[in-house]
Amino acid sequence: MWMAVLKLVPWGDVIKATPQILQAAKKLLGSARKDTAVAAQEGAVPPADAQWQHLHDRVTQLEQEQRDGALLIESLAAQNAQLVLAIEALRRHSQRSTWALLTLGVLGLGLLLLALLFR
Repeated sequence: MWMAVLKLVPWGDVIKATPQILQAAKKLLGSARKDTAVAAQEGAVPPADAQWQHLHDRVTQLEQEQRDGALLIESLAAQNAQLVLAIEALRRHSQRSTWALLTLGVLGLGLLLLALLFR
């Protein structure tokens, strides 16, 4: 059953989104490492103007990261919605197959009983 679910996933869309996901993850990791390194190197207290500029730059960077994260979440939500639709279609198909199998079983049992009665 899981193989059927996996076959319905639009893997082309998933593969297309993978570079964006990797790029966003690398960017977040790089900015975190950069900020840690800069903070470790800055031992002296910078002037007030430099502090304000640093804070402004950091806020701008965080806003950009937030926008990137929102786009990533939106992309993942769209893929999740596609998965839900695929699973729902499989559930309906499985339900129909179960009913068909039960009907065939009842018909087969009925034919077997008729064959035994008219023997």
